[in-house]
Amino acid sequence: MAMATHAMDMCSLGVEFLERKTNLLLGVRGKPTGVCIPATGNLKGNLVRGVVRVQAASTATSSSDGVKWWEKDGGPNFRDVHSTQEFVDALANAGEKLVVVEFYASWCGSCRALYPKLCKLAAEHPDIEFLKVNFDENKPMCKSLNIKVLPFFQFYRGADGKLEEFSCSLSKLQKIRDAIAAHGQSISPPVGDLLHE
Repeated sequence: MAMATHAMDMCSLGVEFLERKTNLLLGVRGKPTGVCIPATGNLKGNLVRGVVRVQAASTATSSSDGVKWWEKDGGPNFRDVHSTQEFVDALANAGEKLVVVEFYASWCGSCRALYPKLCKLAAEHPDIEFLKVNFDENKPMCKSLNIKVLPFFQFYRGADGKLEEFSCSLSKLQKIRDAIAAHGQSISPPVGDLLHE
């Protein structure tokens, strides 16, 4: 009996883990899907030949408040770009400020997992412009920029243009922090320093 209870607990943990990881494992393109795990006890789901099929809700595209994860406000210096012209204008209007561009897709699990951390980075660096570009809505532009994997990041600054680009997931967040540290300071000294020379 204790062995059966232990097996049931382990299976319940597996179901909970899978439900929490819906975005990464189950929520592909926002469609509810399922995964099969060995059935060892009375779990919610359909028992078919010793396997429980766990059905995932469509949480990849929405949250409990009805706002899609990629539509949540990232702060005043983190905004969406919806067209090539808007992208060019945002880079031109940034002047000599560092601009960090994230290319993402609503169905991308790594993009979703990384988004809250990017919002935090934007809050920590109000002097840096953060742009997010939805790959699916801007395919011609993304293809011309050679974006082939998501999430993908590009760093720009004024006359220097593109400084760096790379793919990065949540596990490699430090790579983004390092790039911000390397490129975060403006090229020209602050105005106050010019007056004291």
